[in-house]
Amino acid sequence: MAKDGMTLTPAEQVSTAPVVALGLVGGFLTARESGIRPLGGLLLAAAGALAGRTTMAKRGPGMTVALGALYLLGFGASHPLAKVLGAWPAVLSVTAVSAAAQHLLVDRHRQRRWRP
Repeated sequence: MAKDGMTLTPAEQVSTAPVVALGLVGGFLTARESGIRPLGGLLLAAAGALAGRTTMAKRGPGMTVALGALYLLGFGASHPLAKVLGAWPAVLSVTAVSAAAQHLLVDRHRQRRWRP
């Protein structure tokens, strides 16, 4: 990190599974506790963008689109799931699926770099 504290870690060095988990769980918790849903959405979007940046660098555009869709579908699916399972079980369920996919499809491939 640069002395100014504003330099991002290189994309290839970021683990995406915890970032995705932060986005889904942290976004839910932020919206719930603050009462400001767009604030939770901001965290969800920022984490998704960071995970997408790393996925693009490691696995390319196809995997980035697929895992980005899974992340957004998980967010969307958590709402109807919450009516059946409850809010926390729904959020934790979709987070587990999305984070596991990121780990298996992106984070385990640390040494590989996608090249067009």
